[in-house]
This record gives sequence, structure tokens and C-alpha cells, in this order.
Amino acid sequence: MSTPNLETATWHKSSYSGQGGDCVEVAYTADGGRAVRDSKDPAGAVHFFGSDQWTHFVAALKTSELPTP
Repeated sequence: MSTPNLETATWHKSSYSGQGGDCVEVAYTADGGRAVRDSKDPAGAVHFFGSDQWTHFVAALKTSELPTP
């Protein structure tokens, strides 16, 4: 997967985040995937997920199938 161009990306964060600033932001990529970054460091690292990877990740969140730290 090539690195998507995010110059015109629209970043979103959950309405559940409140005003604390401790959250992640998600942007759609042109290939249907997602880009994820830390809202406290918008110029920092961005992680990219393909469409299938994102779908499986969200499904695991909804069913609590992710391991706890």
C-alpha cells in the first residue's frame, strides 16, 4: 500500500472525546482505507489502514475481541 496524500484530508474525532484532547483522529483515504493520528500531535506520525484492515479492527472493537493491555 502506498502512502496516501493527506494534504486535503478531513480529520474526524469522536463526539465522545470531549474537550480533553486525549483522542485519535481518523481521515478517509482515496483508496477506501483510513489514516489515524494522535489529536495532541497532528503533525506527528500517521498510521494507515487498508479498507479490510479497518473493517476488521472496528468489528473487533464492537465485539470486545481485542486483548486488554
